[in-house]
Amino acid sequence: MKKYIYLSGLILSLCACESNTYESLQEPTVIVEKVTYTANVKSIIDQNCIGCHSSGGSLIPLETYDEVKNAVSTTNLLDRIQRQNGMPGLMPKAGRMPQDKINTILQWNTDGLLEN
Repeated sequence: MKKYIYLSGLILSLCACESNTYESLQEPTVIVEKVTYTANVKSIIDQNCIGCHSSGGSLIPLETYDEVKNAVSTTNLLDRIQRQNGMPGLMPKAGRMPQDKINTILQWNTDGLLEN
């Protein structure tokens, strides 16, 4: 009987361990200057969104400053990029962007959605 109690305790302790990715262990990037679309956000959108969000596609295009600004202002873009993997509606569909990229887009919104 003691053997089963010890074995159960061992199994529970192994199941309680959490797994971290390299990215989750990194220090978050601190943004100290005003974030602008051209300098900071465009490259993130180009790398993570344009594959599905381009002109002629079934999703709203995110190819220009005005399109991205409008998506942040009038749609749930900020909510969708912050969802966790596995949650419905997460964007990009391929998986959650790194937190520092999400933080940059959030800071851009906080800073007033500046273009340059």
